[in-house]
Amino acid sequence: MSNPGTKPLLLWFDLTRDHSTEALMAQFSHVCDCKLAKAVAHSERQQADMICMHFDRPDTLNLNLLLEVKRNSPSIPVTMFTVQHSEELAVWAMRSRVWEYLVLPLTSGEKSRYIDVLKQLCDIRRASKTSGNAQRIDHLPSLPDSIRLTGEHHKHQALSKVMPYIDQHFRECVDQKDLAQRCGMTTARFSRLFKEVNGVGFLDYILSKRMNLAMDLLVNSQMPITSIGYEAGFKDPSYFARTFKQVSNCTPSEYRQARQLEATASETEPLKRTNAPLLDNVLPSAALHKSR
Repeated sequence: MSNPGTKPLLLWFDLTRDHSTEALMAQFSHVCDCKLAKAVAHSERQQADMICMHFDRPDTLNLNLLLEVKRNSPSIPVTMFTVQHSEELAVWAMRSRVWEYLVLPLTSGEKSRYIDVLKQLCDIRRASKTSGNAQRIDHLPSLPDSIRLTGEHHKHQALSKVMPYIDQHFRECVDQKDLAQRCGMTTARFSRLFKEVNGVGFLDYILSKRMNLAMDLLVNSQMPITSIGYEAGFKDPSYFARTFKQVSNCTPSEYRQARQLEATASETEPLKRTNAPLLDNVLPSAALHKSR
């Protein structure tokens, strides 16, 4: 264990496919000493204050490695960082007596809470080693969002990881099954929750985003209508034209023409109002000359 007064020593195991653990380590390096397990001798491993296991998509092999690490170093607590999350995985971590289970990416609040708990743990363990008396270290995690937040907030939180992605990539082929997996849900559950939160189904939401973009381009650009359809995410010009008419009751060209006429009318209306007082001044004079 680290000496009193020094930073907590975190020993990291990189179990990701893209080897992204060093980027995660950097988030804690300002308050902790972080070292990768492969570069640390076995004797030095026993000095760690915390073992951090970093997963992107946990599989059987890597989860068994976590259990092996716990068996080999039973006195060192383990934190599990994971991108892919599910209720089953969280329950497994709890039953495996993982000290902390964190789903990535971390919010600033989650990171601060974890660092505070880690410092308290290190102080207790160091005091216990100095006094020679073993102390029971009880870790009281924060209340889960499902308890602290209302049901409506919890529904939005469940989709918070994928909604920004959908809004940025709606013009592409967005796979609902893949999004459900990112949220740790079945496709059916994701579909039901998405409609509850957004008021429309997943496919209708994508369609509305594409149609809104197409309408904006029709009004504010000179792009050909076929190009606008492609730009909005429609791969077939005929399907774009049919769908547009079903939604707006007019063709894309009719919509563009109508909006251009509206814009022209709105521009000329102020001009009429500006010239109206001048006409009022002329008419009495003309009438005067006529009477003469």
